[in-house]
Amino acid sequence: MDPMATVTATTATTTGRRRAIDLGPLGTLARRRFQLTARTPRELVVPLLTPILFALVIAPALKAALHTSSAYESFVAVGTIGLLIPLNTMFAGLSVIVDREGGAQRELLAAPIHRGLIVLGNLVVAVAVTAMQLVALVAVALARGIHFVASATGVGWFVATSILFTIGMYGAAEILASRVPKQEEYIARVPAIAIVPWFLAGSLFPISALPSFLAWFARFLPLTHGLALMRYGLLADGTGLRAIWGMTSTTDMAALSLVVVAVFAAALIVVSVRVFDRSATR
Repeated sequence: MDPMATVTATTATTTGRRRAIDLGPLGTLARRRFQLTARTPRELVVPLLTPILFALVIAPALKAALHTSSAYESFVAVGTIGLLIPLNTMFAGLSVIVDREGGAQRELLAAPIHRGLIVLGNLVVAVAVTAMQLVALVAVALARGIHFVASATGVGWFVATSILFTIGMYGAAEILASRVPKQEEYIARVPAIAIVPWFLAGSLFPISALPSFLAWFARFLPLTHGLALMRYGLLADGTGLRAIWGMTSTTDMAALSLVVVAVFAAALIVVSVRVFDRSATR
């Protein structure tokens, strides 16, 4: 056997092993982040207060004031999810700054692990905490008498959309946390990222009720696609999808919107890992 070929093969194997990411520490990093993020029940409950207020108080009040049907309560209840996920992920991003300033992030960066695992560990916790809060929100809405019409397939659409949108929004939070040095500056930017799009994405009313230029802008927001998919999944309502795509096949429109949300999630989480890695080397 050619010795040079042997050396080349050995070098390639070693290089491949170096490039491979060891996922072993991911569980430990996720447990650590969960202990920091959800040390008290208050840290899980507080992000729920605003969406629950909308679902249980504002939605019925709007229904009575506007003389709409009970379907509007369901419409707004799902719309509040579009507020819960951004707020929750932004709060999770704030904990990254706290960890950087007074936590163990410096020690983690010196550990022999891929730095991207730190971001992924944070992401796992953000998705898990958000999932618990979504379950609580839906349970409270059902207890209030708000009705959802969802088949097994519809629940699948809802779950897939919720997870993907949470991943994308946490990617945005991680990017912001890596680029912003202070907590005060981070908090000042949260409304523009988490709240302003919510008013334009068809949360309280269809995007067709917006002025034409804002309706076109809303079609490019991932949240608009996310809410349309969630309503399609939980309410069997394809109105939001038709307002975006204007097609006849609801399934095709749902698939297209899911692709939009998936691309949003993949792009943001990849960029967040790169931005975190670059900020850590400063």
